[in-house]
This record gives sequence, C-alpha cells and structure tokens, in this order.
Amino acid sequence: MAGSGRRPSSALLVQPHSADAPEPAAAATLIGSVQRAMRLLETVAGHVYGAPAKQLARETGLALPTTYHLLRTLVHEGYLRREKGLFFLGDAAERLGSSGAQQKRRSAVAETLAHWRDAIGVPVYYAMYRDGEIEVMCVSDSPEVPAVEEWADFRATGHAHAIGQCLLSQLDEDARRDHLARYPVQPITPYTVRDNDALLRRLARVRRMEPVVERQEYVLGTVCAAVPITVGTTVATMAMSLPVSQADRLLPAAHRLQAEIGRHLGTLSLSISI
Repeated sequence: MAGSGRRPSSALLVQPHSADAPEPAAAATLIGSVQRAMRLLETVAGHVYGAPAKQLARETGLALPTTYHLLRTLVHEGYLRREKGLFFLGDAAERLGSSGAQQKRRSAVAETLAHWRDAIGVPVYYAMYRDGEIEVMCVSDSPEVPAVEEWADFRATGHAHAIGQCLLSQLDEDARRDHLARYPVQPITPYTVRDNDALLRRLARVRRMEPVVERQEYVLGTVCAAVPITVGTTVATMAMSLPVSQADRLLPAAHRLQAEIGRHLGTLSLSISI
C-alpha cells in the first residue's frame, strides 16, 4: 500500500526573541481600500436576494461615492455581479468559498485520521475511486508508524494492494472489467494475484462491509487491510498497513478502525467526498 499525498507538517517555527530585532510596529500598516472591499463583500453575502448600492453603503458605513467605486471594481474582477440594480456574490467569490469549504473538509478528514493513527498505532490511509481512478486522498503516519512508500505506480497496481482491492470490490462487474482493461493485473511480488480472472473471482468472494486483507502482495514485508466506506454513491475506503512481523495485529486493528468509522461516519459523511 502506498503513501502518496502525505500531509505535510503544519508546525510553526518560532524564533527566539533577540534584543537586536526590531520591535513590532504599534499598529500594522493596513490597506484601507482592501478593508472596505472586504466589508462590502461580507455585507453582500448576507443578502441572499441581493442589495442595492445605497443600502450597502448605509450598512457598511461607507460614503456612497466610495461604495459605487468599490462595487464597480468588485464587479469587474468577478467578485460581485449586478442584476437590475442589485448586487450579488460573483463567481470569483463563490470559488473562494468553495475552496475554503473543501480545505475545511480536508482538514476534518486529516485530523480524524491522525486521531485513529495514534489511537490504534498504525498509519491510516483514506482513498476513493473517482472518475475511473484510484486516488489516495490523505495519509496519516509518523516516524513510529511510517506509511508504505509508493514504489510501483499506485493507480496501475490496484490489484496488488488492499486499498485497490477494497475499492474494486465495491464496483459492479462491468466497472471492474473496465478498470482491469486499462490496468491489467501484473506480478508485483511473488504473492500478487496472477491474472485478471483470478482477481475477479477473489473480488466476487469479498463479503459486503468486511475488511479486505492483502499480505505482501504490493511490497514484501508488509501486510495491509482496508475497510469499505459507503456514503451515497461514494466509493471509498480507510486502510492501514503493518510490518509482516506484526501480522497478528492486522485484523483486530482493522475491526477497531471499522468500529471507529461507524461511530464517526455521520459527522464525516460531508467530508469524505473531498
């Protein structure tokens, strides 16, 4: 199982105070026009059915000429749009909001994976099957529990790792065959399934909602388990890996992860489609 897309550390480096370092300014330099434009955007966002310039000037406390000037600029840049004298948020502002919401969802998933990593003592992976491709969306590991390195193209070797097998097991027969037509089975290790038909037979035997396990099929010395996630039409999985010397921990850890997912799926359901 591979560890592409690993989340970078967010720790901040704090420099010690130096007597020679310049003191921070009593008041930071602020750009007044930017502040006023932000106030206008926030005020427009509060009016689902739009608002005219005079109302916006009154609510923001801005002079009417200033308001008109900022509104024209924001419309020109796409952050606002004007319809019949009313101003609404534009496409550029909506893209910012969508991007912010997506980042918030990614953070929620990353924080949950980090919690499970520490609680269970395994690296935890989150992956999806989207637009015909296997995508690892987030990996949470640490020096104590490192993720498996992606040494063979991860998307092309779904037959060999637990993540790929778990995702493919959730597809219908036609979708599985389509995937294998694009990414046919190929030997990765001596333990890898040997051909497409053998893999299809294995996938057909996977019981619904049961963890999918592979032992040294993607990389020698590693065992992996993946738990299916079903939210609407989303095809997803949470997975883990362990050294083969700890193979006896794999299934108990997978069942614990599955129980954790079940307890938190309601709060994560809006986030896992990142």
